[in-house]
Amino acid sequence: MSIGVDDVLISVVIPVKNGGSWLDETIPAILHQEIPGQLELIVIDSGSSDNTLSILKKYSVRLIRIEAGDFNHGLTRNLGVAHAKGKYVVLTVQDAKPKSSLWLRELLNGFNDDLVAGVCGQQIVPHDLDKNPVEWFRPISKPLTRKYQFPHKEDFLKLQPDEQLSICRWDDVNAMYRRKILTRLPFRKTDFAEDALWAKDALLAGYAIVYNPLAQVEHYHQEDYRFAFKRNFIIQYHFNKYFGTIPDNGENRLLKTLRVIKQILAEPGIPFSKKWQWVKYNYRNQQAVFMSNRVFLKKLRDNKPESLEKLYLDLSQFIPQASLNS
Repeated sequence: MSIGVDDVLISVVIPVKNGGSWLDETIPAILHQEIPGQLELIVIDSGSSDNTLSILKKYSVRLIRIEAGDFNHGLTRNLGVAHAKGKYVVLTVQDAKPKSSLWLRELLNGFNDDLVAGVCGQQIVPHDLDKNPVEWFRPISKPLTRKYQFPHKEDFLKLQPDEQLSICRWDDVNAMYRRKILTRLPFRKTDFAEDALWAKDALLAGYAIVYNPLAQVEHYHQEDYRFAFKRNFIIQYHFNKYFGTIPDNGENRLLKTLRVIKQILAEPGIPFSKKWQWVKYNYRNQQAVFMSNRVFLKKLRDNKPESLEKLYLDLSQFIPQASLNS
């Protein structure tokens, strides 16, 4: 029996590509959520060449297939929303596993008035020895829900770039939207940061956005130097383009490195040999981010937009994906 539009409370949309290493954990964790209504799962596959499609056949999901070259961070998610029947639409990724069966309920809790366009949860990294201990989830205060709304868009626009970005740290790894608003205010065509840009657009349109850190998913990427360099450059490019932010120039680089080393060495339960591996891993990746920022700042200061654009296009010939080590 097909599910009617009025029967679905939540539609979960997941873009996937070669997700075979994660889907047998991610999909059951989503399908077993405790919600007061029907749930549908929509998967958009963009040219998987592993066992992704055979895994999907085991579950009650709606599959949409597109060519790999047709994938776009903004437009592909709009495609999923166009097929969704739920009152609310959740966007996540193939390697993000809900922390509990109450994940979707926590996201729903944020919709406390009709002008709330979306609710964003939190990514966390479990305390596993194969994951960077610097990124392990260590809450230092009671998680509090935050809500932002600007009745007059000028109030948002007069904020400093870093303040604007801080408010718009939206995350399509873990976000729920009111579908009727999302169809009126879709994602823009962009190769990255479609979520942060959407949050800005929503606030400028007078809607409210909510952050609820109790809605948690476990998500982790293992990165090498090249991945970290490219990913950071792409992030800085889009944040500068959409918010006008300028990356860190590395003044506190040594202090940050020493803090990381101290944190790793003080972590109990990790063999020293493993600690040394993580020290080297974090040092390399910090170097990658520093060099990436340095290159970006030089291009920016040269005041040659075409040169900056060319380098961005050269570096963005890949779509950042999770490592098989995650």
